[in-house]
Amino acid sequence: MRTFFTFFAIFLLVGLSAAGADAVFAQALADTTKADTATATGLASSESQQADTSRAVAASTAPQKPDTAKAAEGIAEQIAQAQPQWSISFAKVFWAAAIFLAALLTFRYLTRLLEFLAERRANLRLAIKRLIPTIRIVGWTFVLYFIIAAVLSPPIETLIAVTASAGIAIGFASQDILKNVFGGIMILLDRPFQVGDKIEVGSYYGEVTQIGLRTVRIVTPDDSLVSIPNAEIMNQSVSNANTGESNCQVVAEFYLPPEIDLIKAKQIAYRAAAVSRYAYLNKPIAIIIKNEIHEGRSMLKMRLKAYVLDIRHEFPFMSEMTEIVIGEFLKHKLVTADELSFYKVAPMITLAESRQGKN
Repeated sequence: MRTFFTFFAIFLLVGLSAAGADAVFAQALADTTKADTATATGLASSESQQADTSRAVAASTAPQKPDTAKAAEGIAEQIAQAQPQWSISFAKVFWAAAIFLAALLTFRYLTRLLEFLAERRANLRLAIKRLIPTIRIVGWTFVLYFIIAAVLSPPIETLIAVTASAGIAIGFASQDILKNVFGGIMILLDRPFQVGDKIEVGSYYGEVTQIGLRTVRIVTPDDSLVSIPNAEIMNQSVSNANTGESNCQVVAEFYLPPEIDLIKAKQIAYRAAAVSRYAYLNKPIAIIIKNEIHEGRSMLKMRLKAYVLDIRHEFPFMSEMTEIVIGEFLKHKLVTADELSFYKVAPMITLAESRQGKN
């Protein structure tokens, strides 16, 4: 923050110096103009008498011009006088750069402050983080408008010409960037996901940390930061795990032998999820049993589906369920340690395969 104020003070002093130099130059130019005007006035007074005499003689001898010709000459003079007079000075360029730099630092520190507050307030984390993309886009739009309209203040004709030329040049030179920019705007308007959601795009899955004009950044379970171009997101399907809510569903899977006591196994799994500190009990806990054929052998896949209080508890809850459920299965002798050790040595062989091998 101290560095920000130091830079701002330096830019302020340089800007005032530049403005003073422009003022001195303008005053000297005005004095020179006054002297030239006084000299020209003396010459014009003597010439005006001769011009009056010449006009009187010409008016008496020359034919009168039609009214349409006079009207055309008047319109031409008005158009010539109405030509926009605009000049760009060092002071304008300096203040435009100073405002841009100040806005850049302000938005950077504001973003960090909001992220800090979001992490300190768990119940408001998603709401605060979702304000950041909107604040940045609206803020930068206002800053650019202020620089163009108030600081540079070009005539509308010049602005239209420059905008048209720049639009054509940028359109041909940076088509991919423009696709990403429009993709970012559509994501903010359509809102298929927001900052804080858990999404899956292609082969990437993680929490959305930032929605920018060019990319969307997500943090994967391995704590890797992945930047995905907005154009790619708009052209493929996106899976959202929580859709704006703080809770989300977590699924833990277990492969079991077909002769296991399913009623007891389901009771153990249900109790394990119900007493977990991560569980969100306002939504139901479901246990689904499915028969699968693996390498010609039958097995049962049990899926324990429950909701967690916070999306960041997804993998701790899944790990806890695996530890508790497997431990209870061993305690109640629904499976044996030999079967589990055999399963660990040969991870592709399930408990069902191990028992069938013994038989």
